[in-house]
Amino acid sequence: MSPLPVRLELGAYAPTAGVDLSGVAVVGDTMFLAPDEGSALLRLRREPGGGSLGWEAPEEVPLHGAVDLKGDAEDEVDAEGLDVVDGCLWVAGSHSAKRKRVKAESERDDVGPRLAEVDPQRSRRVLARLPLRDGPDGPRTVPAGETVPGLGGAARLPSGRKGLMGALAEDEHLGPFLGIPGKDNGFDVEGVAVREAHAGGGVILGLRGPVLRGWAVLLEVTVRADGPKLVLDGLTKHFVDLEGLGVRDLARDGDDLLVLAGPTMVLDGPARVLRLRGGAANPLPPAITAGEVELVTEVAVGRGCDRPEGLAVLPEGLLVLHDTPAPHRLEGEHLVGDLWPRAS
Repeated sequence: MSPLPVRLELGAYAPTAGVDLSGVAVVGDTMFLAPDEGSALLRLRREPGGGSLGWEAPEEVPLHGAVDLKGDAEDEVDAEGLDVVDGCLWVAGSHSAKRKRVKAESERDDVGPRLAEVDPQRSRRVLARLPLRDGPDGPRTVPAGETVPGLGGAARLPSGRKGLMGALAEDEHLGPFLGIPGKDNGFDVEGVAVREAHAGGGVILGLRGPVLRGWAVLLEVTVRADGPKLVLDGLTKHFVDLEGLGVRDLARDGDDLLVLAGPTMVLDGPARVLRLRGGAANPLPPAITAGEVELVTEVAVGRGCDRPEGLAVLPEGLLVLHDTPAPHRLEGEHLVGDLWPRAS
C-alpha cells in the first residue's frame, strides 16, 4: 500500500524552522512539530474538512517561554521526541554532542581540524513536561511559571549530575558513548513515548545511538515533578534487536509501542516502522529479540535526502515526516509528509 501525501503549512516559519523536522505529536486537531534546529516548536491545526491530509495555521512555541531552560533563547535544544499524554506535552532533546561539519568548499587541509572539533551542546540536554491548557482552538502550552488545574506547571529534568547524563556517567553500556557525537554512533536520544498514568506513567526514550553489536537501546525513566524540576527516581535499559538500526522516533498505538528505525550514522537507509506488542502498556523486558519485533512497513528513503525522522499515530493511519526532504516534498510554504493508511 502506498502512502498518501500530507501537506503541512509552515508559512512564515519555513525559513527559520527550515524544512527538516525531527519530531511530531498529535492530539485531536492539534499538531506539534519539532524543527531540527533552534529552540522552538511549531503548532499546527487540522484543516477544516481536510482530515489528516492537511494542517495549517502554523504558530511558533518558544520552549524558553514554556519552561525554564538553561542558556540563552538562541541556544539549540535539538528537540527530537514529542509525545502528548494525560494533558501534557513531553519534549526530549537529543542530549548529543556535535562534531563540526565538513563543508563542501572546505580545503583538504581543513578537514582534519574541523573533524577534531566536538561541542558537548549542553543546551540539548532537555527532558521536559509542559502542561497544556484547552482553549477554543485546541490545547496550548502555558507560560513558564503558570499552572494548569490538575496538571501543575512545567517541569524539566536537570541537565547535570541529577539528570540523565549524570545517571549514565558510569553506566557500563552507555557511559563510554556520552561524549561521542550522535552521528558517530554516540549517545543520541531521538524518540520519546510516555505511558499513560494508568499504565505506570514511565517515560521511554529511544536512542539512535549507540547501537551495540546490532542491538538498539530503549531507556525507561521514572520521573516525578517537584515544582519546576523533574526528579529522576529510576532508570532501566532495554536492548532491542533492530538488526543494526537505531531508533529514529517512537509513538504509542493503543497498547503497542511503534518504533521508527533507521541508521545511526549519516546514511540513506534502510528505514522501517516496527511494532512492539504491549510495549506502551506493560513493562518492557530486558531484551527483545528480532523475532519479537513486528514489521509494520518499510519506508522509502532518497539518495542524500528523504530520511524518515518523525512518527505519529493518527486515526486514519501512521504519519511519517522526513529530515532533508526531497524537492518534491516542498510546495512553497508547505512540506509534504506521508500517511500510511490503516489496513481496512
